[in-house]
Amino acid sequence: MQTLGDLVAAAREREGVLFTAPERSAPYSYTDFGTNVWKGGNLLRHYGVREGMRVAVVVGPKNPTEGDEPGYLREAPDAVLAFLAAALDGAVVDVDPPGAVDATALVAPAAWLDRYELGPGTKALAYGGPSDDPTVAQFERELWSENPLAPPAELAPDDPVLAADETYTHGALLAASERVAADSDIDEGTTVALRAPITTAGALVAGVLAPMRAGGTVMLGRDSDEVADVAVAVDESVPEERVIRPADVSV
Repeated sequence: MQTLGDLVAAAREREGVLFTAPERSAPYSYTDFGTNVWKGGNLLRHYGVREGMRVAVVVGPKNPTEGDEPGYLREAPDAVLAFLAAALDGAVVDVDPPGAVDATALVAPAAWLDRYELGPGTKALAYGGPSDDPTVAQFERELWSENPLAPPAELAPDDPVLAADETYTHGALLAASERVAADSDIDEGTTVALRAPITTAGALVAGVLAPMRAGGTVMLGRDSDEVADVAVAVDESVPEERVIRPADVSV
């Protein structure tokens, strides 16, 4: 396994549940998620995303409320799907974009789009909503009609993929996910509560990529009363006894 494309391809062949959420009536399977990431990659390519281009992804719930903050997932993994979809196109993804977005595409909750000033060449895609702006593409709706085949980009382990405090490569993220899974005993029977914002490499690796690589299940919702086997959280004020702090993850 050398790139995030390999991780997604492996997910499509894996049985079991990848994401659960208290607010979601049905779990999200590995197979469905992997297939939808492929569709998302083809959708973003339709809007011009190619190797080396920038994509901005705002992490949030489908329909944010007043208490929601960017960075946290709630009931659905749309932002994770968008990140991996752009990664499979060879893009460099910013999951904590500034107010002025200079990228080929911006994927964000419809309710938060007006927080961002888009560059002249930036295409906006919204999840949740829908948006009243006819120039904004509806991410979920257009996703379903896309080709469920792997995007044609050629990826390499040393290709940049995540822009955070520094730029991280496919290989660095995968290597870190393997270490986290091994050090924290994450396997096919492990449930990981994602209680941290996924705006850093450490949170993304520990909260998504490591359990996905190991075949575990990610429980969304930072305030969920359900208790998982391990939590990814900024501190230990969570119901889980085992906690992975994103700041402690070496990438």
